[in-house]
Amino acid sequence: MKTYVVSISRTFPATHPRKGEPTGFREKILNELIPCGLIEFNTVYKHGLDIEITGEKIHTIRANYDFWRKRIEQVWLGEAELSLRYWSGKPRHSKQVEFLRLGKDDGVGIQKVEFKADEFGPVVDGENQFVSDLAVNDGLLLTDFTDWFKGYDLSKPLAIIHFTKFRY
Repeated sequence: MKTYVVSISRTFPATHPRKGEPTGFREKILNELIPCGLIEFNTVYKHGLDIEITGEKIHTIRANYDFWRKRIEQVWLGEAELSLRYWSGKPRHSKQVEFLRLGKDDGVGIQKVEFKADEFGPVVDGENQFVSDLAVNDGLLLTDFTDWFKGYDLSKPLAIIHFTKFRY
């Protein structure tokens, strides 16, 4: 079976105003999946979840929609799994640590998000959405979300990779 890695940032990147501060993304993902019953509490404890973390992160947004679409389709077919990981130290200069593996029965999904100049907000699979909804579901405050995606080419579609059955 193929494994596709989705790296989750533990700190804000150097290009962000909050650079170096913790994102809490790993905890927010696990925090969301405990109530859904997708993972057992013992699995979470093994990974050192701080139960006091609040908020959720039910998806991640990535560049290169077509690339991710093909991968998620393989997950749906049971030919691949997503391995959610974080860097143990400095990104790309340290070992990756897997904290969650998701397969075809876990609600993994993908949606195309576009930021069109003639639209009020982001367009997800043809439907207008509030950018604040994308930010909250991505585990970020609105200001952090807009700062995070400043360097992205928003003229090209992005991929929303869902960790649950939620869809816009």
